[in-house]
Amino acid sequence: MKFLFERDTWQEVYESLSKNKLRTILTMVGVWWGILLLIGLLGAARGLENSFNRLFGDFATNSVFVWGQSTSKPFKGFQEGRQVQLQLSDAKKVEENVEGIEFVVPRNQNQAQVVRNFLSGTFSLNGDYPLLDKVQKKKLIHGRFINQNDIDNNRKVVVISEEVYKQLFEKDAEMIGEYVQINDMNFKVIGMFQNGNVNMGPTSDMHIPFTTFQQIYNLGDRIGWMMITGKPEYDIAQIEQDAKLLLRNLNRIHPEDNRAFGSFNLGKEFKKVTGFLVGMQFLTWFVGIATLIAGVFAIGNILLITVKERTKEIGVRRALGATPFEIKRQILVEAVFLTIFAGILGIISGGWILIALDAAFGQGDEAVIVNASVSIAVVFIALIILVVLGTLIGLIPAFKATSIKPIEALREE
Repeated sequence: MKFLFERDTWQEVYESLSKNKLRTILTMVGVWWGILLLIGLLGAARGLENSFNRLFGDFATNSVFVWGQSTSKPFKGFQEGRQVQLQLSDAKKVEENVEGIEFVVPRNQNQAQVVRNFLSGTFSLNGDYPLLDKVQKKKLIHGRFINQNDIDNNRKVVVISEEVYKQLFEKDAEMIGEYVQINDMNFKVIGMFQNGNVNMGPTSDMHIPFTTFQQIYNLGDRIGWMMITGKPEYDIAQIEQDAKLLLRNLNRIHPEDNRAFGSFNLGKEFKKVTGFLVGMQFLTWFVGIATLIAGVFAIGNILLITVKERTKEIGVRRALGATPFEIKRQILVEAVFLTIFAGILGIISGGWILIALDAAFGQGDEAVIVNASVSIAVVFIALIILVVLGTLIGLIPAFKATSIKPIEALREE
């Protein structure tokens, strides 16, 4: 390795590559473009993944939503078309008997007329348990969410969205501790949340304790739907099947009736998107490395031409005592130098591209690409690939150079 620190080695590299500067630059473009493409696409893919994670970060993604619909088959004296009404007991049975469930959250919703002073509006009102905050994390701006004391005491308290606040309160007005009228009943505002970019299920404008909701709408044990969250190590698709099978038995529904219960499996949809992102990263590596290989082959071809042009020079060096190993070494140094230099330029250019992407598309709550970047490990892997490819492709012109006999080389015009 001592020769790498000798001035003569690099002087010779410079003289060889500077004889035809345009050709050298064009040769490097292939490798530069390949590494730029690799860094840029991988960074963009990471930015999309970050955006997706931020979008769904408030949700327990291993979840499924289940609600009652109408039956499609007659069963045990019940006619086809019977409307299925879920009960609190159904949710409890599902949580107790289906393997792999972390928790079940029953929910209800209705439209409500809300009044404050001379301002009013119609909003979606949800009856919820504190557990909802674990399945669908609320971005609280002020105050708190519903707690168990609110449930136990049927308290008339409400958590409102930022949109409700804007319609019912003056700008910068204090809302915590204030009262609003919901269906002619006074409710105390205990918190305000920011609506997320993604809504799973019906839109939520306001949340009140589940027990209070059941009381004011006289619903008894009836629920609108349930949110089932599975433990991370369990398959949410299997949990969905098991839960529906149990619900059919509990509600006397035909075992093969697939219309009686509707569902939305967030876990399955999440896996589809993550699978797409993994596939995109694989395709990025494939395209980037394929482009790199093409660029490195271009370097090999140019070095073959260079060796042909330097036939007499190589003959003189051999006549003066240069060994075949020294000739090969010099050609390999030129190949690896060209490859690494072009690769470093590509990495720097790729970094600037990612900075530009982040500035253009990565700002704000609705950013498409969030923190587009690549890890240092990826950069090192790319450089190692370049060194390996540069060395392998450099062997072709290196062996070509040493295959020329000195006496024949000196005769070349």
